[in-house]
Amino acid sequence: MPMEKTFNAAEAEARISALWLREKAFAAGANAKPGHPAFSVMIPPPNVTGSLHMGHAFNNTLQDILTRWHRMMGDDTLWQPGTDHAGIATQMVTERDMAKNGEPTRRDMGRDAFLSRVWQQKQSSRGTIIGQLQRLGASCDWDREAFTMSGAPNAPDGEQGNFHDAVIKVFVEMYNKGLIYRGKRLVNWDPHFETAISDLEVENIEVAGHMWHFKYRLAGGETYEYVEKDENGAVTLRETRDYISIATTRPETMLGDGAVAVHPSDERYAPIVGKMVHLPLCDRLIPIITDEYPDPTFGSGAVKITGAHDFNDYSVAKRANLPCYRLMDTRGAMRADGAPYAEAVLRAREIAAGSATTEAEVDGLNLVPEKYRGLDRFDARKAVIADINAIGLSVTTLVKEIDPETGSEHLTREPVVEAKKIMQPFGDRSKVVIEPMLTDQWFVDTAKIVEPALEAVRTGATKIIPESGEKTYYHWLENIEPWCISRQLWWGHQIPVWYGPKKLSDGNPSSDGTFEPFCAPNEGLAVELAKAYYGEDANVTIAIFDGAQPTIKGQRTGIWVGIGAEPMPGTQGKGFQGTIPLTRDPDVLDTWFSSGLWPIGTLGWPEQTPELAKYFPTSTLITGQDIIFFWVARMMMMQLAVVDQVPFKTVYLHGLVRDAKGKKMSKSLGNVIDPLEIIDEYGADALRFANAAMASLGGVLKLDTQRIAGYRNFGTKLWNACRFAEMNGVWENHATQSAPPQASATVNKWIIGETAKAAAEVSEALENYRFDQAADTLYKFVWGKVCDWYVEFAKPLFHGEQADETRATMAWVLDQSMILLHPMMPFITEELWSTTGTRAKLLVHTDWPTLPASLIDAPSMTEMTWVTTLIDDIRSARAQVHVPVGLKLDLVATAMTDTAQTAWGNNETLIQRLARINNLSHAETAPKGAITVAAEGATFAIPLDGVIDIAEEKSRLQKSLDKLAKEIGGLKGRLNNPAFIASAPEDVVAEARGNLEAREDEAAKLQAAMARLAEIG
Repeated sequence: MPMEKTFNAAEAEARISALWLREKAFAAGANAKPGHPAFSVMIPPPNVTGSLHMGHAFNNTLQDILTRWHRMMGDDTLWQPGTDHAGIATQMVTERDMAKNGEPTRRDMGRDAFLSRVWQQKQSSRGTIIGQLQRLGASCDWDREAFTMSGAPNAPDGEQGNFHDAVIKVFVEMYNKGLIYRGKRLVNWDPHFETAISDLEVENIEVAGHMWHFKYRLAGGETYEYVEKDENGAVTLRETRDYISIATTRPETMLGDGAVAVHPSDERYAPIVGKMVHLPLCDRLIPIITDEYPDPTFGSGAVKITGAHDFNDYSVAKRANLPCYRLMDTRGAMRADGAPYAEAVLRAREIAAGSATTEAEVDGLNLVPEKYRGLDRFDARKAVIADINAIGLSVTTLVKEIDPETGSEHLTREPVVEAKKIMQPFGDRSKVVIEPMLTDQWFVDTAKIVEPALEAVRTGATKIIPESGEKTYYHWLENIEPWCISRQLWWGHQIPVWYGPKKLSDGNPSSDGTFEPFCAPNEGLAVELAKAYYGEDANVTIAIFDGAQPTIKGQRTGIWVGIGAEPMPGTQGKGFQGTIPLTRDPDVLDTWFSSGLWPIGTLGWPEQTPELAKYFPTSTLITGQDIIFFWVARMMMMQLAVVDQVPFKTVYLHGLVRDAKGKKMSKSLGNVIDPLEIIDEYGADALRFANAAMASLGGVLKLDTQRIAGYRNFGTKLWNACRFAEMNGVWENHATQSAPPQASATVNKWIIGETAKAAAEVSEALENYRFDQAADTLYKFVWGKVCDWYVEFAKPLFHGEQADETRATMAWVLDQSMILLHPMMPFITEELWSTTGTRAKLLVHTDWPTLPASLIDAPSMTEMTWVTTLIDDIRSARAQVHVPVGLKLDLVATAMTDTAQTAWGNNETLIQRLARINNLSHAETAPKGAITVAAEGATFAIPLDGVIDIAEEKSRLQKSLDKLAKEIGGLKGRLNNPAFIASAPEDVVAEARGNLEAREDEAAKLQAAMARLAEIG
């Protein structure tokens, strides 16, 4: 059956994908050869409810290229697929869907019923991104698909597995080793979802903001001499002040201030360091302290320290041993709980005076004055500003107004409020302003497990590519903070800790709200631990937590208090009706904790499975630079802490995929590229090849749809070459050949050598993760050498004595082209493979070529390189001076060596046809009105007298050069301006450099054309 005229990607891709799945072509170990090593890759698990975006498409293309390549080489290959349960994202999607359907809220239905509903959501949406990855051509072992919540309690049928057990086992073991603890630290708090979130889930966006300036008066009416000096030490301001000025973008947080900090070197405030100031609106005194954090050159140089609501302030507060007073509740409103303000502030004064306290007591004190309690934080801001203005504690400036009617001058004092751009943190999913919040959370004590992860990279046990990634890795880990692993969600791995009342010295349970934790993998073992604590005869039972209060046998047994529903069982009397209830911590683990176990968890650990023995440590991890800390470093720490092995031998880091101009893709800019739309329009192969071609190490990833269209044309070029071969009998009775035919024709020996050369270059590039170099080699070889030159060179040979040899050579060369291209363009190559001959197996399992260097015939390579270079140079010279394309010209040889004469004689017909030459003559000098073309061992002249209007052509070129000169001058001026380089966005600077390079290149070509015309006169 003859080949179709064109490749129908939309029809063929679905059919070929189904074939691969049906044949289980991607199964672990498929096409493995005895004695070959294992090669394993773990897919960075996408969110189970997510959909394919350009980052996924790029990342998975690179993984697939490596996997297909190693599979074809006969390595024992596993590309492990799977999805992440994505706690906050999946819970959000589910609740949004529930609201749309009019279902009860999660709190109305209770935890167990809600989790069942999330499982339904997971199962209904799971296939979306998996199907999209398959559309891309991802050759994962789909029968091994993993899920980070597999085997969790109450998981429905089909969700079996032990990933949940592995996660819980690791938590318990790390807890027992003292590597996990519960404590109070500042976290990013999302008031919409009411949970802590990671830095990666925070978007810092520049917004219009304001800076307010307030006065904090010195206690006891004290004053000091405030002096400002210029850079030369000359006094520019001297006045007596009874206050210190602070500036803030968040006035509502001043209600929780613990101090005012100034830099130790700031002479302006040296007289008042250690003094106390009145905190406006709060009836409290706070100290003036010194710390390295304040910048003396910014604003007043004095900084209010609100330890419970700012990350920098928290660090200062810890260094200065200041109390951190939390002002807001879980919804971002000013706290309305606790004792009356008068009582709370009295206790705060005692603490400030040195009274012993605890972190829990400080956190429990509500120092929000009564009038602000319960207000939304932004409403509280307005109220605080108004009240400070009313009592005259705003820093003011003199404002002069002229009455337009009378011309009289009016002077008034107005509060100083600076309008300025500020970086505001937003939740990437909730889109609300994130609040730094002091909360009780679970943490991994990363300082205790970080050193092996650092050492693994230092010693080369794990290599990071590019090397610049190592610096980022070291920076993160050498300055590591405790890792917050708890989230106040319901969907996820619930913390395996149960709480019972603290046992008093007399053996009875306490009734003051203090508790004892019992960490165990399940309820039964938690009860056993509790009995060992309370006594074997104790009636210990598990309480049921419904999301608001723990209950036992339908009766309330205590309340959850503290932010994030901190579990602290209390009593309403003595004895708990004869029982001691254990209530489970309601929080779940951060998804980064469970995905940190992805390499071993997906291979069956803690069971010692054959897959674990064979494929771990994994070979390569390909992932984005942005999660080097959130995922890469944590996997390193976790695997080394759990099984004392690195999780992967190589880490390939890539940047963010940007648009054609290097701008970050965003919906607001309207430049988001949907990979599925690209696949619909251009086919998966074109997108994949574009991804490979732009994957330079450390380079900016610019995706241009015009480039993708060009790679679709590249696939079409190969298709047409195969059709040309079919029309010339190349595929008749063809079967895959393990070696090239014995060739006698120079052209055939040349293309066989070029094929061997290309195969070696592609293999070396892939070995070194230079996907861009592999793509470049393939493009130049397949399009340039095979589809252009060789197809043309073979045409006359099909009608001569070497016809059979040429057909066999073309068949072998096109086969090798399909094989070499397959990892990058799997669909079109698999289709061509099946339609062009009798094949023993699918292309996906065909052996990767290891072609000997002896196939490179030096004389043939030299001769054909001379021919192709000469044709290219003649074509270029003609184009530069605008010779009509179809016009045939004469060629004059003014010098030719014997070697050049032989090369011309052997290939004269080809040169004349492809370079559009009539006749070759010889002369000692070039005729007048000719341009010259040099070749190795020869010099040629092309007479143009009467062919083109030289004067007109010179004028055209000069106008173009003049225009380019202006553009180049403007671009150089911008790029030589330090202010532009410093202030312009990175993508704008990169675009300017790219434009300059392109214009300089164009100008060089025009100058060469002018030089050619100058030869004529």
